[in-house]
Formats: sequence, C-alpha cells, structure tokens
Amino acid sequence: MLTTDFPTGSPCWIDLGSPDPAAAAAFYGAVFGWTFQDLGPETGGYGFLQADGKTVGAIGPLTEEGAKSAWTTYFKTADADATAKAVEQAGGTVRAAPFDVMDAGRMAQLTDPQGARFAIWQAGTTKGLDAVSADNALVWAELHTTDTEAGFGFYEKVFGWRNEKFPAPGMTYLVLSPAEGDLRATSFGGVAPVMGEGQPPSWTPYFATETVDELVRRAQSAGGTVLMPAEDVPEVGRIAWLADPFGAPFALIKGEPRQDS
Repeated sequence: MLTTDFPTGSPCWIDLGSPDPAAAAAFYGAVFGWTFQDLGPETGGYGFLQADGKTVGAIGPLTEEGAKSAWTTYFKTADADATAKAVEQAGGTVRAAPFDVMDAGRMAQLTDPQGARFAIWQAGTTKGLDAVSADNALVWAELHTTDTEAGFGFYEKVFGWRNEKFPAPGMTYLVLSPAEGDLRATSFGGVAPVMGEGQPPSWTPYFATETVDELVRRAQSAGGTVLMPAEDVPEVGRIAWLADPFGAPFALIKGEPRQDS
C-alpha cells in the first residue's frame, strides 16, 4: 500500500504537464473537487492540486518541445545524481539532468528503454505528496509497456524493485514493491502490457474513489474522454480509464488495487 512514509523507490509525487494549466485545473476540480494553488510567477505557472487542504498533485505548463499532455510519476531517491547515472547504465535516457528545485528537493526527468517517461525526487524540504491512498488521491501507479519482463528489469536495476505475479486474464501482471519492507504491504503499483496496438509505453496514476461511475460522469460533463468504461475486475475492484480534455490519461479505482486473502 502506498503511504506518505515514501520508502526509497516508491512513488512520492505526481504532476501534470498541460498546454493550459488553468483549464486543466478546472477540469480536475470538477471531477475530484480539487483546488489549485498557484505558486506565483517565479514557478512559471506551476501550482499544487489540493484536496481538503492537502497536496495530492501538481500542474504546470509543458516545458519540453513536442511533449504531449501527461501525468508524470516521481519516484523517491536518496541521491538523484547516482540514480540518473544508474538509469543511463541500465539503458534509459536522462531527458533533464538532476537539478535543484530551490530548497524543496532535487529532481531529474528520465525515460526508460521502452519509452515510458518518469522522474525522480530527492527530498529537501518537500518530502512528497501530503495524501495518498485516500479518496481523490493517488493510490496506485501503473506502467504499461511493450515488454513487461524487460520493463520491470530496468527498474529493478535502478531502484531494486521486487515483483509478484498477479493472475490476470490474458496477461502477466506484475505487482511492484520497493527494495525493502514486506512485499505485499509495501506494494505501490504494477506492470502490464500496453492497452492497445500503437499505444506508447507510459506510467498512469490511479486515483481512489468510492464513486467511480459518478466521477466518470463528471469527467465526461467537464470535457473528458472515457478510454475504458467502469467495470468490476475480480480481486481488484471497480476501475475506469479516462483522459482529460487535453488527452492526459488517468484511472479511477474503488477499493485498494490489491486485495489479499
């Protein structure tokens, strides 16, 4: 289960790159009830998304040429420079070398060998999100890739992740855990094949909600698109896949992603 203890290698932050941060913030406000805290002109339009006063994500403008609107998952590291080097040694790409974000922390933007983008965060004054595994907050991070075993193998080299195979119809699903701690108690995400032919590998955030169908309706009313209608998945819960008005995918889930007997 994802917690704000943020073990090394676990997701600790998410943000959305959007061509119109204000409009994107309004969309997510309509869906989740989030409010947007603009951090001022010195941040270039970057700001926090909050639920009940707790930061659950962030939105900023697209900063890379040709980039598409998408959520980025950040993984905790004790040493951003060493992790960036490990990414290159494992066959990944450093898109933005490690740099300091004032005194908040140190980060780098990266791409795995299959093409999925992600980031790393070395905490300073900001440890990570204020709330996870709660309604309207991040509860699971899922990698969709063209080769699940190779995809996992890269992150295993970089972060020391462990996995456990979870039975799923027509696929091999790998449940992810950080290098240390109880395998199941610390699981935070999964690896699965890409959803359709031609779909690029990517990390997608799952947000917890007790009312999946209602949030799907809100998203459609606010200009979002349904990528996968709400459905019940045995031993997982009720899930749906959506895209915001600018095409950034995200998912909803009722209940914890992993239900153990």
